[in-house]
Amino acid sequence: MAADVTSAVVTRPRRRKADDGVITVGRSRTGTVLANTAGVIFSVLMLFPVYWVLNTAFKPADEVLALEPTFLPANPTLDNFVSAFKAPLFLQDMLNGVIVTLLAVAGALVVGFLGALSIARFSFYGRKAIILVVLVVQLIPFLSLLIPLFLMLQSANLTNSLIGVSITYLVLILPYTVWTLRGFISGIPRELDEAALIDGCTRAQVFWRIILPLTGPGLVATSVYGFIQAWNEFIIINTLNSPEKQNLMAWLLQNQTTRGTAWGPLMAGAIITSIPVVVFFLIIQRNIATGLTAGAVKG
Repeated sequence: MAADVTSAVVTRPRRRKADDGVITVGRSRTGTVLANTAGVIFSVLMLFPVYWVLNTAFKPADEVLALEPTFLPANPTLDNFVSAFKAPLFLQDMLNGVIVTLLAVAGALVVGFLGALSIARFSFYGRKAIILVVLVVQLIPFLSLLIPLFLMLQSANLTNSLIGVSITYLVLILPYTVWTLRGFISGIPRELDEAALIDGCTRAQVFWRIILPLTGPGLVATSVYGFIQAWNEFIIINTLNSPEKQNLMAWLLQNQTTRGTAWGPLMAGAIITSIPVVVFFLIIQRNIATGLTAGAVKG
């Protein structure tokens, strides 16, 4: 019994009182070591596939196919990247992916922002039902709608076209866009709208000068999600379009089946495919952390 009490006292978080009177809660050294060890192990497990892709991309073919795997390339080479760029339809599919993703994200931001604005700022009949529908739509597996979607696009002559896929991706990311932007717009104090109207602004001016600038961080965060989802999707575009009008994700699938054991170019293509997402995130990462109403209300 005494040992159990002693163990509980040792492992229980310790409270320390600082000079300014603030009490901080600490933990035992053993608990800290175990937590850090678990974090390191988890990080290694998560990062190992990424490391192995990089490792394989810089290996020559004989090292990739060697019976004994090596954790560092003995003779690093860029031939795999050159082979990926020279592969059929690689550059074309890259351009297709950029066009489709930008069209889908831009369209979803415009339509989703207007929809979120109407839900967050105006009261109308069926408003709560629309909010519920937007939430429920996100729970429906989109692949279950693939056949009806194909038939609809076929009737509109939009199959095997970048416009048809862009519209499909727009619909795919629109519910999340509306739901997220609604939260950002609802967080903007209505007093700002009322003060602007009292100062003589019209509804349109309130939108352009107050709501839109303060929703900037929300638009940025939503665009990141939309960009990643549209860029990484391949089932829909692989089903609707021919290889000449697909994106890099679908190209990776086709490349894997046609090249067989050419893992070097395949891993190099995977790295090239992930670069646009990383670059896009690095460009706008500062805006993600920007406060929603920072500087809007003076103290």
